[in-house]
Amino acid sequence: MTEMITAELVDLDLSAGTKDAAARKLAERMVALGRVTDLDGFLADVAAREAQMPTGLDGGIGIPHCRSAHVTEPTLAFGRSAEGIDFGAPDGPADLIFLIAAPAGADDAHLTILSSLARQLMDEDFKAALRAATDAGAAAALIRGDEPAAEPVEPAETEAPPQPAEDGATPFKIVAVTSCPTGIAHTYMAAESLENTGRDTDGVELVVETQGSSGFTRLDPAVIAAADGVIFAHDVPVREKERFAGKPTVDVGVKAGINRPAELITEVREKAARGETTGRAGASSTPVDNSGESTDGYGTKLRKWLMSGVSYMVPFVAAGGLLIALGFAIGGYEVANVKVDTLLNSFDWGSTTSWAALLFYTGQAAFAFLVPVLAGFIAYGMADRPGLVPGFVAGSIAVTTNAGFLGGLIGGLIAGAVVMAIQRVNVPAVLRGIMPVVVIPLLSSIVVGFLMFVVIGKPIASLQSALTDWLNSLSGANAIVLGIILGLMMCFDLGGPLNKVAYAFAVGGLANPTDGSLKVMAAVMAAGMVPPLAMALATTVRGKLFTKTERENGKAAWVLGASFITEGAIPFAAADPLRVIPASMAGGAVTGALSMAFGATLRAPHGGIFVVPLIGNAWLYLVAIAAGTCVTAALTVLLKSVRKQPDTAGRPDAVQAPSQTVTAPEAAAQPAKV
Repeated sequence: MTEMITAELVDLDLSAGTKDAAARKLAERMVALGRVTDLDGFLADVAAREAQMPTGLDGGIGIPHCRSAHVTEPTLAFGRSAEGIDFGAPDGPADLIFLIAAPAGADDAHLTILSSLARQLMDEDFKAALRAATDAGAAAALIRGDEPAAEPVEPAETEAPPQPAEDGATPFKIVAVTSCPTGIAHTYMAAESLENTGRDTDGVELVVETQGSSGFTRLDPAVIAAADGVIFAHDVPVREKERFAGKPTVDVGVKAGINRPAELITEVREKAARGETTGRAGASSTPVDNSGESTDGYGTKLRKWLMSGVSYMVPFVAAGGLLIALGFAIGGYEVANVKVDTLLNSFDWGSTTSWAALLFYTGQAAFAFLVPVLAGFIAYGMADRPGLVPGFVAGSIAVTTNAGFLGGLIGGLIAGAVVMAIQRVNVPAVLRGIMPVVVIPLLSSIVVGFLMFVVIGKPIASLQSALTDWLNSLSGANAIVLGIILGLMMCFDLGGPLNKVAYAFAVGGLANPTDGSLKVMAAVMAAGMVPPLAMALATTVRGKLFTKTERENGKAAWVLGASFITEGAIPFAAADPLRVIPASMAGGAVTGALSMAFGATLRAPHGGIFVVPLIGNAWLYLVAIAAGTCVTAALTVLLKSVRKQPDTAGRPDAVQAPSQTVTAPEAAAQPAKV
């Protein structure tokens, strides 16, 4: 097995002003040794991992890392910075930088080595020895473990029998799970931090299950059953989470496990004392799992709750909408006049009308779930499984009262809030087992039913009706302004919350289609196609402004854009957001305005150019998309052409990796380091 780190991979005088520059300098050492085959491709993977969560840690540590197809074997490069480099740690810049590179299919033995390093980083003696090292070879040996930094500490007995606390009481038993997106570094650092704090805390017995990239070893079910509390420190969904159900739970991001383990232990003990048997809002295997710290503001939490509902609703939209569109394409718009009884009793295997009606009504059945699913999974994102029943009830009532999409959205939030309020009630231990199954669904459904039917259902229905009438009345300048707004929303975060809000608004109008709502749907889909198509065009006409990886992504972006998958532009925006996002928004606004001005309509909620036969004024619609695409591509090329590229001066075909882009504001903020 090749040594993971050698003297050639150590830079004790790392000179870099930014984390991107530091990653490049260390990665260049890996390339020189043949450990990395594509520098730009590897740095793009490092940047993508960094975008998920900053890799700076308290104590002056930066630990950028990723799994990449451009890595030939697990490798570690170490740099020491005298100035310090900002890696996003709360306590300031990092002077010890570890760049970890793991192959896409790294074997367990190498990953074990990498996880051991992560645990070493929690040792103050180890860090002090690295700061004092004067020789690259000695530093490499220290990191490999050839030269111990201090006397070895006896490993904790993770499954030892309970030991009485000093006052004779049985220890408070905690089980914890740690995991991070790559499962290499933060996973094991959080585990080490929690274990060390657990050993140092009187009256606590704590064991950790690390769910790393090489798999995980499950805790003994008996240990979990005997636990008094649970800590989840994770940034990806906890696997087999149901094993820990019914216990006081603290659910936070993995960095909280590293930086504030004592607070988490205190918090779970307090929850147990209050009789709480669930974690914080959203602590479930939902899109809200990766919700960061428990200190998130209400605005951030609200966005994530709404995204949870929209994420589950979108597959129903895609399936139902495309089925309806296919029905129209095969049988014409008159297929909607075919009676269901005719379909049930007189299905003609050789009739296109029968098949078209079958597709149409199947799509309508899928569409009927849109509002209940939206409401149900908003409540699920807020309050876990107990929120599902009142959430679906709220969505169904929204449909019954004609409150529509807005009613479902508000009803889901109400349902989640009601369940969260009930969960805060301290109930006797004998009732805790039936709370999630019987008591919470029953009480919350009663409250939600009353509020939706008696209090807010009618006002929301009136608002929905007024909104529909307004859409029908749109013409001229008003319609164009709406098209601009929708175009800007679709292109601001490229598939994120604002994009999904605009999309859900458009799809909600298809339930009872009018001329206005069909125009909105057309404008939204057209604008959403622009960013990936524009990036594909830009990489084609001015490829030298983009990295090799971006040029490859550009080829795929043609198909993604044509299919109305706005997320195809995300790799470009992640690499250069201050240029790509404004350019995308400008093109989206142009397309949305033109689509509205041309009076284009669309009955399908998805499909891109593949549903052109279902588009009203199809040729002008395509002109609107082409215009926006050209605007975005031209602006992107212009903005990238005027940027400064100091690292690539004199090398006309060399380009910066995505993680190397330095914006003007950043440069101004760090004059001493540039």
